[in-house]
Amino acid sequence: MKIGITGATGQLGTLVVEQLKKRGFSDNLVALVRSKEKAKSLEIEAREFDYNNSESLEKALIGIDRLVFISANEIGQRARQHKNVIDAAKKSNVNWIAYTSLLRADSSTLNLAGEHLTTEQELKTSGVNHTILRNGWYTENYTASVPSAIENGAFIGCTGDGKISSAARLDFAEALAIVITNEEHKGKVFELAGDESYTLTELAAEISNQTGKNIPYNNLPEEAYASILLQVGLPEGLAKGLASWDVSASNGDLFDDNHQLSTLLGRPTTPLAKSISEVL
Repeated sequence: MKIGITGATGQLGTLVVEQLKKRGFSDNLVALVRSKEKAKSLEIEAREFDYNNSESLEKALIGIDRLVFISANEIGQRARQHKNVIDAAKKSNVNWIAYTSLLRADSSTLNLAGEHLTTEQELKTSGVNHTILRNGWYTENYTASVPSAIENGAFIGCTGDGKISSAARLDFAEALAIVITNEEHKGKVFELAGDESYTLTELAAEISNQTGKNIPYNNLPEEAYASILLQVGLPEGLAKGLASWDVSASNGDLFDDNHQLSTLLGRPTTPLAKSISEVL
């Protein structure tokens, strides 16, 4: 049995590979990547995987029985690229696909949801066995800003009082490894989020608690937050995207209390306090 992992050199993909190795599948893994050179450190078989080249996709997927399909990172291009992957998987007789979608993709106001929902529909009509893991937010999406918050004396955003039920990237990676190695999960749709829900005011309070410094949360209008992100060097599309996602969080799109992720893991998800401590 061969398990292919798309985006295997990415932040989530690398962790998925590690988790599958821990479960004894080292000899079964195939990294599906843009650059085989970058995949050398994974110490598993690697194949070139170009989302825009259908022939290369089909060739790379030959002999792959199960596919961990981590969504591509080109927002605006993903629906087309994902269709290419699903079509190639079908032609190459991939037996089962586990796809990383978005929390409540069928009702979320996040502008990321549309491409994920389109991909889910493609999977449903493909005839290929599949499992959909609708992932919530990575805690790292916010803890990456902790050092700059400490430097500047405040954590900024535009989430208002919206609660965020994030989990560590490792939690989601472990869930993928559990799912793709247990056939009982075929055909399921998971809504995955962290056990702990917090506002950015509470996140800032935890930073203050751990550092002994007063780090307040400053809630900004969407345009003002996007403007600051532009000023610090983020591309315009990403800056506007981050601000709009915060607004969606203020509307409850990143909140979830069903605990499906911790149930799947058989343990609590990583606490916010631990994730913050890891970046200090």
